[in-house]
Amino acid sequence: MTEDELQKYVIHQLNNFYPDNRLSNKEYIFKWAISEALERTHFCFKHVSLPAYHRDGTTYFSHLHSDQYTVFIWFLSNAIWKRFKDAEIAAKLFNLNKALNGFLCMYDAELPDIFLVLHGNGVVLGKAFYSNFFVCYQGCTVGAIEGQYPKLGRGVALAPNSTVIGECSVGNLVTIGNQALLRNTDLSDGSLYYRHIDTGKHINQSTNTPWAQTFYNVPIS
Repeated sequence: MTEDELQKYVIHQLNNFYPDNRLSNKEYIFKWAISEALERTHFCFKHVSLPAYHRDGTTYFSHLHSDQYTVFIWFLSNAIWKRFKDAEIAAKLFNLNKALNGFLCMYDAELPDIFLVLHGNGVVLGKAFYSNFFVCYQGCTVGAIEGQYPKLGRGVALAPNSTVIGECSVGNLVTIGNQALLRNTDLSDGSLYYRHIDTGKHINQSTNTPWAQTFYNVPIS
């Protein structure tokens, strides 16, 4: 799909969800933003080790791969907000991502340049501090308590249905396990934080095999 075809595809989706005829004179915004979002998507995906993100040795993006399209649509909404401050288009793209992919992250959040959303339905990412090589699975939540958001280091991976909320300082190369809840608590570099399947108790231990590293083809340091 060419950039022009992708632009028409996205606009057609937005017009189907929001038939208010308010995008007809804003093609110039999309023309710039599509190129910007594709450039950011390519840079992000070239660091990913998963086979679906490469084809014949070249970084690959498919609008039919829902996880890839999730990231692209967020980059697009963020690009439009940063360059044009067009809250209406950015909000429509936010809602499109929510409707199609179950991904909730505002266009003015500060996601990093390199991140992955995997099986992303039900992901809620608030306006926390994120670092590169972030990974999140379905059902993950990052949010605030009384206005205080977490700070996440490089290579943080959130397993399905895990939650990080409040004033948390999470170090580099930290893995947070399935259904674990981290609330107003700090984790040092290289931590594995998980909820015991039988007792429900949360356990924090160190690990030499950070989960996030398995998703990327460059060392996370």
